[in-house]
Amino acid sequence: MEDAWLATTGRRIIVLIILSVLLMAFGSLGYVIVQDFTLIEALYMTIITLATVGFTEVRPLDESGRIFTMILILMGAGFVAFNLAYFSQLLLDGDLLEIYRRRKLEHQLDKLKNHYIVCGYGQMGQIIVQELQKAGIPLVLIENDDALLLKIREKGIPHLMGDATDEENLAAAGVRRAKGLVSVVSKDTENVFIVLTARDLNKDLMILARSGTPGTDKRLYKAGADRVVSPFAIGAVRIAHNILRPTVTDFVDLALSGEGMELSMEEICIPEGASLDGKELMHSGIRSRYNLIIVAIKRSDGKMIYNPSPRELLKAGDTLIAIGPQENLSRFGADL
Repeated sequence: MEDAWLATTGRRIIVLIILSVLLMAFGSLGYVIVQDFTLIEALYMTIITLATVGFTEVRPLDESGRIFTMILILMGAGFVAFNLAYFSQLLLDGDLLEIYRRRKLEHQLDKLKNHYIVCGYGQMGQIIVQELQKAGIPLVLIENDDALLLKIREKGIPHLMGDATDEENLAAAGVRRAKGLVSVVSKDTENVFIVLTARDLNKDLMILARSGTPGTDKRLYKAGADRVVSPFAIGAVRIAHNILRPTVTDFVDLALSGEGMELSMEEICIPEGASLDGKELMHSGIRSRYNLIIVAIKRSDGKMIYNPSPRELLKAGDTLIAIGPQENLSRFGADL
């Protein structure tokens, strides 16, 4: 629909431009023949006549020149008025501006790599976008709700207006070049379809999805999701933990959020060629130089080592779960 509208509008604009050029050419040629004006004088007279600005003629007109001017006014005044009305209507309708914004965003997305695509801007989507933006992670949002789109535009979030289940919208959002996709639309059936389509378009994509009803998580995993989150189940477990071990829950919340305390918890990957590769934890200098505590190590094969011993060997590809001041965590990550 949009492409058809754009093609029709484009053809109309091209026709109006051609007619405008022909009209100015007719007026300029007429003044050259009737009044023996130079080309610049004739073009000037044509423009001020069509624009009805009322400037003085470059030279006094004789009777034939006045008759030609009246003919030019009758031919051009209505045409110019129609042009102004047509282009004003395009701008007032907002369709042209919306399509321009979309085309501009598509050009930006063509250059975007290793970003995240968030499908849905409901309660979960808003929090996810906020956290990703806070961490400086590039993202693109896909949403089709008009009320939510107003909020998205006000906040300046890169977005596509459309259905996330549409393969074309996922492709336009750069799913083949994206690092990950988060599907948190309200309907489980749509989440399953989004995951299935995204996995088909990008086999290496990290996909996280929301499960609203029991049993949907299995379908999401079969569709290709890497991680599935059930907000109701997690909420229930968190409430139980707040009853059973409130202090531990408060500490974990504060450590993960990094707000209200000096300590934070982060995961830091050891890259290839890092100085830590092949060193024992006790000789790594992580505690002495950065004042950080390593509470767990995730090996490249997925094996987790909790409360690692000082003799534990660090390897490239390991992910360290560290606790410490946020400034020290940032410095450690930068040094790696």
